[in-house]
Amino acid sequence: MGQDALMEPFSSTTGVLQCKICLLLLAGHSGSCLGLKVSVPSHTVHGIRGQALYLPVHYGFHTPASDIQIIWLFQRPQTIPKYLLGSVNKSVVPDLEYQHKFTMMPPNASLLINPLEFTDEGNYIVKVNIQGNGTLSASQNIQVTVDDPVTKPVVQSQPTSGAVEYVENMTLTCLVERGTRLLYQWLKDGRPLHTTATNSFSPQNNTLHISPVTKEDIGNYSCLVKNPVSEVESDIIIPTIYYGPYGLRVNSDKGLKVGEVFTVDSGEAVLFDCSADSYPPNTYSWIRRTDNSTYVIKYGPHLEVASEKVAQKTIDYMCCAYNNVTGRQDETHFTVIITSTGLEKLLQKGKSLSPLASITGISLFLIISMSFLFLWKKYQPYKVITQKLRGRPEEEYRKAQTFSGHEDALDDFGIYEFVAFPDASGVPRMSSRSTPVSNGLSGQELNSTIYEVIQHIPAQ
Repeated sequence: MGQDALMEPFSSTTGVLQCKICLLLLAGHSGSCLGLKVSVPSHTVHGIRGQALYLPVHYGFHTPASDIQIIWLFQRPQTIPKYLLGSVNKSVVPDLEYQHKFTMMPPNASLLINPLEFTDEGNYIVKVNIQGNGTLSASQNIQVTVDDPVTKPVVQSQPTSGAVEYVENMTLTCLVERGTRLLYQWLKDGRPLHTTATNSFSPQNNTLHISPVTKEDIGNYSCLVKNPVSEVESDIIIPTIYYGPYGLRVNSDKGLKVGEVFTVDSGEAVLFDCSADSYPPNTYSWIRRTDNSTYVIKYGPHLEVASEKVAQKTIDYMCCAYNNVTGRQDETHFTVIITSTGLEKLLQKGKSLSPLASITGISLFLIISMSFLFLWKKYQPYKVITQKLRGRPEEEYRKAQTFSGHEDALDDFGIYEFVAFPDASGVPRMSSRSTPVSNGLSGQELNSTIYEVIQHIPAQ
């Protein structure tokens, strides 16, 4: 009882002192007062539990100072500030409750908290008083948060065996062993995922629900988890989605394909390949169709047809693909026509002409055509006849006038063919019509050379 009676006045005095300090802080100007300025790099500092946290503080003044007082207070939400430690010049006076936790080295006003605990989260207030020609005061606040860093998250998929396209749903869950104030973000192929018609998220965003799954949902999924002091991404997970078959098609190593018809040379063995996009891989069957029935001839993705062993020239086939997980199937029909040897190669050779070869051939044809046209214009028959007639002796020119029946040989434009026979001795001469002898031409001259004229008049 006596000890309690002695402690009661002391506790009362301490409470009054804390209240006075709070009033002084509230009365002081925040940041600066006249010539005194107090600054902090950030008003919010994030700390990691179990590690040391340093709160840097800078101040400056422009008047002479005899005493510098620094005071640190701590305040939790909806409570009054608590005294942590203070100093006058280089003498530190800590609160005995926190003397081993908080450290300050005046005249530096920065505070070191070591180790940091969750209970140290709150608002820290620093006040600097300068004693000189008067008292200058200024203060700053720093909000401190305390967190545990995030451990590496793990993504789990349900169902673990995979889901069938358009039939089943899938749920991805992001699990974190340790960490505080966690924020979740889902990534697909490295890009953030958002809510869509098939994608939805839990309120904490740690679960991704896909309903229903489709082939487009296949990809690399990961979960990014972060808090104020750390950020970690999970390993990539590729969900199993069963789909297909899609895009069923048939190809061959030989033959000419036009649409759904393959033209094959007689005597060749052709290998056909059937493929479709599907997971798991399809089961393939080859079916031959006749007029009255169909029957399976082979299973597997490949079919070899030996044309010399086939009696018909036209054969109808069908390839069927079946996915035994999705329960879906697809089929495609095609026809094989067996032709004479070399026809296909000739067609393929014709098709193999490159555009450059075609352009080269057309160019050569045009050049040759233009050359012939140029030569024809330069050496056309009219000019040739005119030049020859003008170059002959006058006597021969008169003979040409006599036989042509015109005064001017230029009127007999056309193509002429002159056939000369040797002199009389060996060849008898007969005339189907009488030709008058005029202009001084003797019978001897007429008998010595006979010109038969064939004239071709061009169409107008």
